[in-house]
Amino acid sequence: MGEVMTGRLEKIFPYLLLAPAVLPLIYISGVLYPYITPKTFLLQGMGILALAIFVYLALSGRPFFYRRLRSPATWIPAGLLLVEYVTSFFGIGFYHSFWGLFERGDGLLTSTVITVFFYLILISADRQLLERLVKIVAVVAGIVAGIAVLQWFTTILGDRAWFLPPVTGRIGSTLGNAAFLAGYLGMALFATLVVIRDSSGFWRHIYKASAILSVLAILFAATRGTILALILAGIAMLIFAIWKGGRNQKRSALYGLTALVIFAGLFFMFRAELANAPFEPIRRIASISLSDGTVSSRLFVWQNIGAETLQRPFIGYGAEHVAQLFDKVYDPSKILEQWFDRSHNAFLDYLAQYGAFGLAFYLALICAFAVYALWLYRLEEPGLMNYGFLFLLLILTYAIQNFFVFDTPHSLWLLYAMFAALLILLDDSSSFAVKTKFAKPITVAVSVLILLLIFPVVIQPLRANILLTQGYLLHLVDVNKANAYFEKGLSLGTYADLEYGYQAYSMYTDHQVVQLEGENLNAGYQYALSLLTKNFNKYPYDARTATYLAHVLDTAPEGVKVDDDFNKNVLARAMELSPLRAQSWYMTVNVSLRNADALPEGSPEKEKYYREAIKTLEKYAELEPSLPVAPYILATIYYKLGDKAAAKKWADDALSAYINADPAAARPAVKYYLAINDWRNAVRFLADLVEENPSDYDVLYDLAKVTYLAGDPAASLRIVEKLRKEDPAILVTDQNFLNAITSYEQSKK
Repeated sequence: MGEVMTGRLEKIFPYLLLAPAVLPLIYISGVLYPYITPKTFLLQGMGILALAIFVYLALSGRPFFYRRLRSPATWIPAGLLLVEYVTSFFGIGFYHSFWGLFERGDGLLTSTVITVFFYLILISADRQLLERLVKIVAVVAGIVAGIAVLQWFTTILGDRAWFLPPVTGRIGSTLGNAAFLAGYLGMALFATLVVIRDSSGFWRHIYKASAILSVLAILFAATRGTILALILAGIAMLIFAIWKGGRNQKRSALYGLTALVIFAGLFFMFRAELANAPFEPIRRIASISLSDGTVSSRLFVWQNIGAETLQRPFIGYGAEHVAQLFDKVYDPSKILEQWFDRSHNAFLDYLAQYGAFGLAFYLALICAFAVYALWLYRLEEPGLMNYGFLFLLLILTYAIQNFFVFDTPHSLWLLYAMFAALLILLDDSSSFAVKTKFAKPITVAVSVLILLLIFPVVIQPLRANILLTQGYLLHLVDVNKANAYFEKGLSLGTYADLEYGYQAYSMYTDHQVVQLEGENLNAGYQYALSLLTKNFNKYPYDARTATYLAHVLDTAPEGVKVDDDFNKNVLARAMELSPLRAQSWYMTVNVSLRNADALPEGSPEKEKYYREAIKTLEKYAELEPSLPVAPYILATIYYKLGDKAAAKKWADDALSAYINADPAAARPAVKYYLAINDWRNAVRFLADLVEENPSDYDVLYDLAKVTYLAGDPAASLRIVEKLRKEDPAILVTDQNFLNAITSYEQSKK
């Protein structure tokens, strides 16, 4: 019976090693992050199952290729993983470093599983298994790319096919993100070329179609890092063909390189025109400049996070803690994105998280890959389809694109699998069995214990994810039931609590505050407050939780008493963790203003609270002089205090800093300009608010009235005519204005 089971496990084991190659196809709705979470859970589950079976087979005396581990290069992944664990242990928070988040699917756990897969492939795979592996990668890449191409065409046609994953922004196929898609396909393309070389007949056409679709999908995804990497890889191929190719091949390559140079010259000559081209890939590439929003954001992140890494150059900050470095350096006047959990440069990510030793091992892995590819190249005749040359192009593409993006579990697994394949192709050792003295029950027990890890690692987090999704879907329909789902999910004791807090915040501040009232609103508030408070105490390093908790307190339902001392403690931590984040400063000001508004006019305490708010705002305005929000709030407060000169000074400073439309600045600006009867400036800022939210008819009606006062009754009438069609009831809320605009309308007939 034991031999029968062992034989069956021997047959199952190779398929488990191949299974991660299929994961890029997986997309399952009904869970939070449907593109990432299912892939992560399946990868982790497969890794645990594969390890359990390997341990059983190894202890049962089955042969494996243990001698392959004699090569020093095989220990680079283990060395990197060890550094990751050590630096994370001494980093910001090991618990978070180990588990990561649903949103990324990364963390030490995922890195461990991928490293385990590397060693299982290395000591288990023969050439037949490697052949199956690259074929599966080629087919899966073709399907993923085909879905991406279909997404692009349906988007261009202004429609959406029900059988395709939804598109938000640029196309992402089953990976959900354009950069993830391009990064994966950029590597898989060369695995596909490896397969094409030795294929024939029907399958050769399939693999060629896969390669073509991959290139098209990368182009349509408009991910500039991968496009640049493939262009450089193409140039390398042309130069190689000129150097080593035959006569006809040299001529063709020379023509191709010449055409590429001419094309590049024309591209730069007409770059300004191409920056407005309707084809997004061309437009995005042509728009690259230091002033481009994405480029300036990346440069800001690289410069500032790079500087922070020098504070701990050797020990790093631990896995999954780039976000904490970003929060520390975040500057709203320099970058639009509110939250970053990666630097968008894999090399900088490794340095920031794992220090100099982590980066050294990562570079060693890339260099070893290139060296072994070069050794493989020398075993065959030179040529564009030489296995070693294709592997060199793969690692070149990977290294270049990772300078602009970062690893995801599927791209890192593919890198490790291809590295293992390289090592195997250059190894001629035979397999052998390690004799053990373990009895069969012990062998089974050890394997079962490993297998049981699936429960805390995969099953419980998956249940927590599903319950979180169910609660989110009900947070407007049935608040108490939604809260009950959240409580059930949290009772599982998984690492999902941080993301539960993020979602509770989003549910409350984005939807419940706007759409609910009474007991339902209060229930939503109390639950968000309770959950975020627990996370605030558990994760003292997370600026996002502190900021979210402060915002929930700031938007407490009317009649709910807020603990000002606790609120100030929360805000103090939020400002400590992210000193320039505007929300924390403005919410601190709101505490003072609420206290002032609660007092009767003429109360001595009222001015005290106003002065307290002024002190906070002036300090922030000094830190961020280019942002107009704080100066406009200062102008309104000073005007309330009767200091018109100070109010004008701050308003003038704000007006000169108001370059782009900003609703956060426009709201206090409108209050100030209405108070001083500056109708023209009030019109400008009300118009910006209307543009931001055209369905806010209260603001639109205010714009109509102020436009009339500013001396443009014709424009005011046009707004009134719009309101008559869309919200006629609002017109009667100001009978005096309605009479005036009606008189004007009749005078024009």
